[in-house]
Amino acid sequence: MSVANLTLKEAREKLGAKQDELGKVFAEAKADGGYDFSKVTCLGTDVKGSISVAEKVKAMNAECDELAQHAETLEAAEHAVKSHADREKGVRRPPMPGGSKGDDRRGEIKSLGQRVGEEKAYQSWARGGAAGGISFSYEEAWPSDMLAKGAAYETLGTKTLMTRSAGYAPEVIRAPGFVEAPTRPIQVLDIIPMFQTDQAAYKYMEETARTHASAERAEGGTFAESTFGFTERNSPVQKITDSLPVTDEQLQDVPSMNGYIDSRLTFGIRQRFDSQCVVGDGLDPNLRGLKNVAGIQTQAVGGDPVMDAFFKSMTKVRLIGRATPTHHLMHPLDWQNIRLTRTADGVYIFGSPTDAGPERLWGLPVVQEDADVQGRGYTGSFLPPFVSLFERQGVEIQIGFVGTQFVEGKRTVRGTMRAALVWFRPTAFAEVTGIPG
Repeated sequence: MSVANLTLKEAREKLGAKQDELGKVFAEAKADGGYDFSKVTCLGTDVKGSISVAEKVKAMNAECDELAQHAETLEAAEHAVKSHADREKGVRRPPMPGGSKGDDRRGEIKSLGQRVGEEKAYQSWARGGAAGGISFSYEEAWPSDMLAKGAAYETLGTKTLMTRSAGYAPEVIRAPGFVEAPTRPIQVLDIIPMFQTDQAAYKYMEETARTHASAERAEGGTFAESTFGFTERNSPVQKITDSLPVTDEQLQDVPSMNGYIDSRLTFGIRQRFDSQCVVGDGLDPNLRGLKNVAGIQTQAVGGDPVMDAFFKSMTKVRLIGRATPTHHLMHPLDWQNIRLTRTADGVYIFGSPTDAGPERLWGLPVVQEDADVQGRGYTGSFLPPFVSLFERQGVEIQIGFVGTQFVEGKRTVRGTMRAALVWFRPTAFAEVTGIPG
């Protein structure tokens, strides 16, 4: 059966089996701080030697990638069906002070006659005999512009030599837009399930005692007795804010300024929230990020290759956390060292330098994030049963006066977001420490 026809369960099971096969190959090839593929025998007698084994490993890794991508597509579809309504969020945007919708004053100002003459409705009316009347409305036109254009005239018959330096300097219109300054992008928020809440804190019950005593019994014997217990947990909704003072003239004279400030504040708040999801210390008013979650598992690199440490962290998530790992998180420089891993005879494990190469490790997507420091990575199951983000208020932009701003011709644009981040099962995540630089 082709991968495209597999169900989600079948794809997961087949991916797990393929990952185990690949793990056996790396286990046999493990050498001092690297890999020697000439030692591999588990692939059979037909696959021997470094080159043959490396090519087989590349093919097996590609098959794992295909299965993982197929499973992710099915998971995303199922998740979309369940949480479509929750992901729909409205963001209120205030109107731009002193500006008209669609106002664009960058280009040439046309006279009223030019505007009417170019109207298709006027041209059709004129060709039809100009019967009756016709009217036009230009809500975006400024009266002062129309008067100035109507009073303009050209001087004819001038004899003096005109040059750009000693005559009429040419008009130079600045190109629209700007060159953005570099900044850290949103890296982690996209893989965390997001829902909405109307509470000031997210409270839930955690099953903290679970002992199954099921056993066989003889006729007339006493039944076995299991034990279960629950503990209430609480994750407070925290607020992330930003603001910017701006003059009335700046908002009125630059049509795009309101949208620019809106988007910049919105991005900055989400960028800070993205960072908190990884390194937040949980001390009020901070969120508790993955790095500081109590009960998260730990896997030290030690003398293992880094790739082995991440595979062992996946195993811990499965055996102890009883969850299916979905993503790896690591610093871009740590992923660079893994991506450039070569065999003893110089063959790149993750594909030739001419190939783009998948950003995957052991079949799971690698999320490159630099909110945390180099040398530390994470493996986890980023699914709703194990972690979720609950929005109390999406990013909201407001404009108002602060202090004496009203008489100073200024105002403040502010942005706010409120949310709670809940790590339901810490053991569904593992931290990989001691990654060499």
